[in-house]
Amino acid sequence: MTALRAAALVALLALAAGCQSDDPAAAPSASTGPTASTAPTDSVEPFAATSTPSASTPAVTAANTAEVCGEVDRLILAGSKKLAADSAEATRDKETTPDELNDRLKRTIAGLASDVRKQAARAEDPEIEKLITDVAKQLDGGVKAASPAKWLGETFVDIPPKLARECRA
Repeated sequence: MTALRAAALVALLALAAGCQSDDPAAAPSASTGPTASTAPTDSVEPFAATSTPSASTPAVTAANTAEVCGEVDRLILAGSKKLAADSAEATRDKETTPDELNDRLKRTIAGLASDVRKQAARAEDPEIEKLITDVAKQLDGGVKAASPAKWLGETFVDIPPKLARECRA
């Protein structure tokens, strides 16, 4: 179990490093979109493909898409850091049982899912709302997983790249 926790920690740290922009003070803009964002999908229901506007489609997006996508990105990054910290603390604390670590990870993932769902409700663009709702469902899969550490390394790591591709103005 220690090796699994260490692998999950390494994956989360790599994910967190990959989500950060070169300029931490830079906020996503409507012209550039978020640097990266993540959206979890239910492990039973894989992330459904969502349509994205083609390059030839006129640029018609909801006014708050960049803001909502940027906030989801921030939430995923903060959640990644919290999950990594939880895993690292459990690895250092030899008295933490695997069940205690699982419970801690599941609570963090559940809170992240709730926060992501709130952003989906704010989205004015129906496609972005669906994308972010699907991410929240994916996070729900982590809460239900028998081994959230394994789920993090297999499923959660796919969320930031998907959001980077699809959650933008």
